[in-house]
Amino acid sequence: MRGLTRGERYMLVALAAATVFAAVTRYANAPEVLAFAASGLALAGMAWLVALGTEQVGARLGPAATGMLQSTLGNLPEFFVVLFALQKGETLVAQTSLIGSVLANALLVLGLVIVVGARHSSGGVMRFSTGLPRDTATLMLLASSIIVILGLSLASGDKASHHVKTISVVGAACILAVYVAWAIPYLRSGGGDVESRPRVPLPVATVLLAVSGVGAAFVSDWFITALDPAVKSLGISKSFAGLVIVAIAGNAAENATGLVMASKGESELAISVVKNSVAQVAAFLYPALVLVSLLFTATLTFVLAPVWIGAIILTAIVLAQITGDGEATAFEGWALVAIYAIVAVVALYE
Repeated sequence: MRGLTRGERYMLVALAAATVFAAVTRYANAPEVLAFAASGLALAGMAWLVALGTEQVGARLGPAATGMLQSTLGNLPEFFVVLFALQKGETLVAQTSLIGSVLANALLVLGLVIVVGARHSSGGVMRFSTGLPRDTATLMLLASSIIVILGLSLASGDKASHHVKTISVVGAACILAVYVAWAIPYLRSGGGDVESRPRVPLPVATVLLAVSGVGAAFVSDWFITALDPAVKSLGISKSFAGLVIVAIAGNAAENATGLVMASKGESELAISVVKNSVAQVAAFLYPALVLVSLLFTATLTFVLAPVWIGAIILTAIVLAQITGDGEATAFEGWALVAIYAIVAVVALYE
């Protein structure tokens, strides 16, 4: 395709091969673990294709709109994974994949971005503007508030604990309203990613987005179908599958983008990519899916196990502490990675 680099063309060929292989393993009664691994690889590839198409379409819209579009459509595979999980009654997988996406981006990816960025910055200190990090921390605390409040209500057994679904719906609407109130001024301010010139013609970029959207839907369905038998075969918990495997596969493109930008010394852009993704999942995708789940028998709420309530609120606090001052060192990055490793190990034994 015109405008694509040689490496991107090779990636498209590899993605096509991976998708075909995933389809074969899905419908040819292949071993469960092989089908799960193949669909997970294809899902990560679809995330990359979404990011590529979004980048080329968004480059025509200005920096703030580009950043918002990247983070919104970049979460498309995650959206489909949760949707199909709810359709198949896998509420635990749906919840943990969303929570895992927040934790993976806010701890693992951000930590690695800071480590890489600090090593490519003068004095070993990664510097960036404080606006988006502070806003992200606020949105994280907002999303955490309903999770904590519902958790306390259920633990105490008060009257409100019998109306979890209604409270979740009202809370989701409130969080979405606040997110829109933040997003509109953010877009008007011009903040976000730096200006870039599109390399790919608009019709080609639009086709890439359309193909990636349809592909993400199919691959997500295969991924969720293979998940349950693969989990039983491997002997791992569904919490670990959702919090670690699904979350990392669904956010592969954004993870890679942040690390590449950090290695180039583009601290502002690297932080923007990761922070936008965290804010999107916590304050937009999760509450939006709570409302969408009303169409299914298995509904999504903000009720989580106590251990994940603690993980979410601590992540929000640590996020504000480390990035709120606009500076971060490799030591702080490794601290974030260590926290994620602890969470992953806990999920493994859940």
